[in-house]
Amino acid sequence: MEKYIPNIFFALILIAGIGYFVINVRKLIRNIKLGKDIDRSDRKPERWKNMAKIALGQYKMVRRPVSGILHIVVYVGFILINIEMLEIVIDGLFGTHRVFQPILGNALYGFLIGSFEVLALLVLIAVIVFWFRRNIEKVKRFWNKEMEGWPKNDGNIILYFEMVLMTLFLVMNATDVAFQEAGVGNVVSQFVAPWFDGFSNESLHIIEKTAWWLHIVGILIFLNYLYYSKHLHILLAFPNTFFANLNPKGQFNNLEAVTKEVKMMMDPDADPYAMPEEGEDEGEPEKFGASDVTDLNWVQLMNAYTCTECGRCTSSCPANLTGKELSPRAIMMKTRDRLEEVGKNIDANGGTFVDDGKQLLNDYITPEELWACTSCNACVQECPVNIDPLSIIMDMRRYLVMEESAAPQELNMMMTNIENNGAPWQYSQMDRLNWKDEE
Repeated sequence: MEKYIPNIFFALILIAGIGYFVINVRKLIRNIKLGKDIDRSDRKPERWKNMAKIALGQYKMVRRPVSGILHIVVYVGFILINIEMLEIVIDGLFGTHRVFQPILGNALYGFLIGSFEVLALLVLIAVIVFWFRRNIEKVKRFWNKEMEGWPKNDGNIILYFEMVLMTLFLVMNATDVAFQEAGVGNVVSQFVAPWFDGFSNESLHIIEKTAWWLHIVGILIFLNYLYYSKHLHILLAFPNTFFANLNPKGQFNNLEAVTKEVKMMMDPDADPYAMPEEGEDEGEPEKFGASDVTDLNWVQLMNAYTCTECGRCTSSCPANLTGKELSPRAIMMKTRDRLEEVGKNIDANGGTFVDDGKQLLNDYITPEELWACTSCNACVQECPVNIDPLSIIMDMRRYLVMEESAAPQELNMMMTNIENNGAPWQYSQMDRLNWKDEE
């Protein structure tokens, strides 16, 4: 029985790690579903193509070649290396050692492990370059004010995680005496093995098993850390690109609530003061636009969770570049923060949201930020995972205009002129065409 204790301990750790991850995924889905329903089931071939090209193929990442290529190395390397998790899980549960080696044969197994080792080295180099760019070179987009505190630390924590996991993988292989003696797949670890010359076989075995345990526990910790990190996009980039808006950029949707109101005004038989029939729920009047996260649709809320905080949107935003308050990245981060706050409120109150006196508008995002936007779609164009900050900005602007009549003075003047004169300028109807007579 004693010899099975490590296997039982491994199974408990695995169940706890995966179980906690499932709990967080369910909470994530619950929070996203707090948004309004929207139909994004059309044009499926185009959606699959987008997901394959942008999420899987990293098409938009390489528009900035240095960071794009390094990101592909980390992405491909980290994903492929973790295929070995299958072998680690089987070995951990059944007490075997490199269970796939006799099954696959030395040639194929050596090719796979050798490829993983090369990728691990490339990932390690790429992550070190990312750390240098973030902390030493201090690329400007990583140092905006919204990146202070936790967002800055989160970016570095992820890099440290990846450095440690790749190092543990190579050390684990380098100290596996049988693996090194076989000379099968030790493409990189053979150069690490000499660091441990002079160690007894027993000491090497202890180092190998320690690296093995730390590697698997580290991966489970990393898996559960994703929910609290910007690296949640590892999971959400795929559905986010699939359900992204396929309409031409700049094409805005009509609010259904406004359409209903207009149709009722145009219907001569409609009675705006009619009381609801018996048994019919009058309900609350539908809100125009959005003032809180529950007024947004579920795709917008998924956008907020998918944000990579890379800052490509903000670094391309003309309003931000000219010193305005707006940062599209901050819009997404604040939306996610508010959504998390609402989710915690629901958890604390037995599954029901209790009004906390806060909302996304004003408490998180200011009107100054919203009105600084030029609606140019640069942020949407630049996002490597098809996030749409502009849609949130426009929905919140609609609320300010139609619910609070809080548009800037210049915009109110323009709308008054359109209403009175049929044009944005303060000309009378008779003078509208005078420009044609000017020389």
